[in-house]
Amino acid sequence: MAAAECGHPLAKEAMMDIEVKPKPSQPSWYERYVQPCVAELLGSAVFIFIGCLSAVEDVEGMGRLQPALVHGLGLIPVIAITADISGGHLNPAVSLVAWLVGGMNMTMLIPYCVSQLFGAMVGAGLAKAVVPSERHLNASGGAIGAIVNDEQVPAALVSEIVLTTFLLLVVCMGALNEKTKSPLVPLHVGFMVTAGILAGGGVSGACMNPARAFGPAVVANYWDYHWVYWVGPMAAALFTGALVRLLVGDQNTRLLLK
Repeated sequence: MAAAECGHPLAKEAMMDIEVKPKPSQPSWYERYVQPCVAELLGSAVFIFIGCLSAVEDVEGMGRLQPALVHGLGLIPVIAITADISGGHLNPAVSLVAWLVGGMNMTMLIPYCVSQLFGAMVGAGLAKAVVPSERHLNASGGAIGAIVNDEQVPAALVSEIVLTTFLLLVVCMGALNEKTKSPLVPLHVGFMVTAGILAGGGVSGACMNPARAFGPAVVANYWDYHWVYWVGPMAAALFTGALVRLLVGDQNTRLLLK
């Protein structure tokens, strides 16, 4: 103690070695509330734009392979570049399940969904602007049109629920669940979307995303069986949220059986 008070060299060196770490600065209101919505809008616009183009400009003989690859591969970089800003949801069903499992604040749920829907309309509008009118009309603007009669509705609805549940499980377990988080989640989501379209595209169109259905429907004014692509994914979000909260989530996520 005396050595320190007298300015002993060793005591001074020991005191200099103690670094005072500044507290990390809190993000501004813009980065917390506005920037994530901007990222969701822009990301959704890009994703829906390339998705609609893949449907409108479908190469003859490719079948479901072209839209499956375009949607899946296009989603990977969009999620990767928006993940650290907004989480890279790009899908109201993803935002709903993220809130249900504690991955986002409730106050951001509606702004996220609105941003995604506006982005979807922008993307679908851009797709309409770059393709010939006749081709756009023949493909219903890239809107989901796999259901053509009432007899297909039950199978299509079940397909949307099951496929979206698988997709949301990949999102929850790969991006939100601490025990199973992976930096490769953009790849996992993209591959799951590709697999879902290849498997269920002929049954329901394998939308798995209400925004993907909404944007082209608005631009092309095509609303046939549109409700299926809201009810199916949102029901899947509720089911997946319950599944993660009750059974497959880590100890911090589960509400029971801790």
